[in-house]
Formats: sequence, C-alpha cells, structure tokens
Amino acid sequence: MMMKSMSLDARRELQSIIKQKYHNANWADRSKLLDGFVAATGYERKYAIQLLNSAEMPILPKKRPASQKYDEQVRQALISVWLTANQICSKRLVPFLPQLVTTMEHHGHLRLPADVRAHLLSISPATVDRMLRPERENIKRSISTTRRGNLLKHQIQVRTFADWDDVTPGFLEADLVAHCGGNTNGAFLNTLVLVDISTGWLECMPLLRKCASDVIDGLRVADELLPFPLQGLDTDCGSEFINYDLLDYCEDRFITFTRARTHRKNDQAHVEEKNGSVVRRLVGYDRFEGREAWEALAKLYCVLRKYVNFFQPSLKLLEKERQGAKVSKKYDKAKTPFQRILLSEHISQAKKDSLTAEYKTLDPVNILTQLEMLQDKLWEFSWNKNGSAKSSFVVSKDDIDDQNMQPRKCGNLHRHYHTSEKVDLRKAPRTWRTRKDPFENVWDEIRLRLELMPETTASGIIQWVMGKYPNQFSTGQTRTLQRRVAQWRQEQEGHEKTLRALMVNQMAPPLTFSSIDADIQTNLDCGKKDVAKSLNY
Repeated sequence: MMMKSMSLDARRELQSIIKQKYHNANWADRSKLLDGFVAATGYERKYAIQLLNSAEMPILPKKRPASQKYDEQVRQALISVWLTANQICSKRLVPFLPQLVTTMEHHGHLRLPADVRAHLLSISPATVDRMLRPERENIKRSISTTRRGNLLKHQIQVRTFADWDDVTPGFLEADLVAHCGGNTNGAFLNTLVLVDISTGWLECMPLLRKCASDVIDGLRVADELLPFPLQGLDTDCGSEFINYDLLDYCEDRFITFTRARTHRKNDQAHVEEKNGSVVRRLVGYDRFEGREAWEALAKLYCVLRKYVNFFQPSLKLLEKERQGAKVSKKYDKAKTPFQRILLSEHISQAKKDSLTAEYKTLDPVNILTQLEMLQDKLWEFSWNKNGSAKSSFVVSKDDIDDQNMQPRKCGNLHRHYHTSEKVDLRKAPRTWRTRKDPFENVWDEIRLRLELMPETTASGIIQWVMGKYPNQFSTGQTRTLQRRVAQWRQEQEGHEKTLRALMVNQMAPPLTFSSIDADIQTNLDCGKKDVAKSLNY
C-alpha cells in the first residue's frame, strides 16, 4: 500500500532525484533503484517505470479564479448595443463597437461610465457570445399560447399517436389556434379545431376568450353540428383543456377524455395538420380582437365546414414498412369526410340520407366564392401596424352572385397564409403594490365597458378611468385591475347561445347576411347609444 507518511511533494522530489540515476544505471542497478522507489512511494511497479521514463513535466502553481471583469452594467450595455445593431453575430459586432457606441452616445441613446465604456470596447467575440447566450435562446423560441395545466393532468389518461387503431366515428382530437398576430399580449380570438379520427370530419369553433367556459361552449355547439355523437376527446396539456370544468363536462356526458404527452405534437398529428392546412391557410396569421371579428370568423367557419367536409378529399395511411433507411407508406384512395361517413357502418342510414340531401344542394364554386368574400370581410377586422382595427363592410348575397359571374384567376393564391405587418403591442413593465380595491365605486362602468367591448384590456381601461377621473387612479393599479377583470371574465356567462345562432341556425338556408347583420348591428348600436353618455366615449 501507499505510504501515508510521504506527501505528494515528497514523492515528486524523490522521483526527480532517482530519475537521473535510473537513466544512467545498468539493468541490474535499475532493478534495485526501482525496488527502492516502489517501496518508498507505494506506487505500482509498472506505474513507477512509466514515471521514471517520462519526460520532465513542469509543475504549475494552482491559480485562483480571477475576479469578474464584466459585470451586469457591461452586460446591459452590450445588450442595448447588440439590439441596435440588429442582433448581428459577435465577429461582426466587436469590430463595429467603437463606431456604434460613439454614434449612440452622440444621439443621446447611450450614456456609460468611463470604466463600463472601456470594458465594453475591450470585449472579445467569445465573451460576447457567452454574455448574449441567454438572450439568443429566448429569441430562438417560437411563440406559443399553450400553458401547462395543473396537476389534474395526472388524472387524465395519455393517448399517443399509435393508439388510434380501429376507432369509430366520434373520437376527436382538439386543439386551439391563436389569432394573436405574433404577439400574445392582451386579448385575442382563438379557434377550437376538432377533427374526427375515423372520418376526418372537421369542425372549427371561434372562441372569444381562451378559457374553459368558452371551450365547453364550443364543444356543445360542435356536438350539435357533428353527424355522429361525440364519444371521445383528446387534447394537449394546456390549461384551457386540463381543468375540472371540462373533466366534469366529459364525465357527465360519458365522453372519454384523454390527453397527449407534454411537448409531443406528433401525438396530435391529425389536428396539427388541420391547424396549418385549413385554419392558417385560409384565416392567416393576423391578429383579431373583439365581438365583430368573432362574428365574422364564425360566419367564415359556417361556410368553411361545408367546403372542407364535402369537397376536400384526404388520404389515410393504411400501413408503413421500414426497409433499412427507406420507409414505404401505403395510403387508401382519397375520399372526403362525407364519403367516409357514407362508408361507415357505425352511422345510421337516416343521417347518411340527410347528409346526401344536403350535399346535393351545395355548389362548390359558390361556396368558394363565399369563402373569399368572407375572408375579405374578416381581414377588415385584422389589426394593422398602427394597432387599430380597420373599418368593416357588409357582404350581401348580391355581392356573392356578382363575384360568381366573374372568371376565377390564379391571383387568388395570395389569400393563402394571409398575414399583415407585425403589430407591436408590447407593454412596458409596470410596478404595483397590494392595496384595497380602488375600483369599487367605478366597477359598474368598467363592467359595462367590458360587456360592450370584450377585447378591452386592463391597460386600456386604466387609461380611460384616469382620463375620466383625474387624480384618482394611476398606472400602478393596472395589476389590481387585471386580477379583477380576469375574475369577472371567469364568472360571466359564456357565449354558447350567440355561437349557436352563428354556427347552427345559419346552416339551412344559403348564406345571407341581411337578417343576422341587421340584428347584431341594431343591438350593438342601441347598446352603444345607451351607454355612450355614461361612459363618455
């Protein structure tokens, strides 16, 4: 065993003394020197031979970690300059730093202490990459409106992409598509997308808010539109799905409620494909807010469901075989959801006859023209670069008939994946403190404003009450108002009745806007006139 009394420094000193003698000795003397070295140090014989034959290695003293040269001030200054330079790479940024810093200081955009400025101008590209790594990771992430649910998800069974074999009509995948325009701040519309696994039948429900009550309202209306009873629902792990309200709704109606695995989009491959090929392709990526945009989106989906389910065939994967690196897939013959329903043995003949009668009354060219007109109507409510919605216009049946008379052009391809200029709705960070409810005396007016304009945010309301009641409110109360508004939105009644009127009651006759638009516009105008005096806007 190694001698405990001999330290590492002593063994190294002994090694340096014996090493020269070991090299100059003959074989017999080397054996004696090696025996003594092994006995003194406790090394294994082969390791001792390796040490005595190795080259002399300099012993470096231990270095203490150097003090931090670039503190948080330098990092914040670097981030500011980097953003001004359009987030270029470090090898392009560092040589440009002297000119860029001087220019920013000249125009009053940057004021740095002398030591911080000196450190900033002496920084290396590697240090820039290290200091900017957290910022670049945040930029790489795409926008997602899915927020994880609570621990309730452990009570809901997981269903993967491989568990959809031999399903009957009525088992649906569900997902939400956010119409936020690339910015998740504030309130915006969402689309609840429902896809039947067996037949491919699609239903899209516009949601005014992203909450459990609106999702349940959408499911109730979709259950009336589906040509078969809803038997199963598979969702992601977002909080709008993983909650006790939806779980109780499914249990009361004996609906099988399952969920996908976290961060595994392939578990919901059917609905994810429809999110892109239908919703994003025809609605686009713009931001939509408010009741008027919600009603326009509902009218679009009322026509879209007929076009997709009756005139859009799709393929279904029958089998997949892997041979080395090659994967061979075999699909069935392309069929529309309507055709798959007619071939299903689990749907009654009465329902099939009803769908066949409806199919005979549909004109695909007319429906496509209606879709284009409704797209134009909807896009009038998209938010432009100035952060405001454009004025709306009314689509009549005469407009649709006139449009049908015109020859179709290939220029309509620009309607796919429509998007406008990005809207900058970022809010500056605000500070707040806990206090007694300061909005008790004006809550009735705030509630009335929220009912008329559901898209109104707490930041907009606080500016409104500050203008109406000077010296009584401040921006520091924004967070308090946000909590109050969120609680009110959870407690108020859903929009199931209005959604049913838009999606279900318009199905029988051809698309007309006169009656519904007149009623909605009359109600909105009357409501706005009644409260205009009290709200002063």
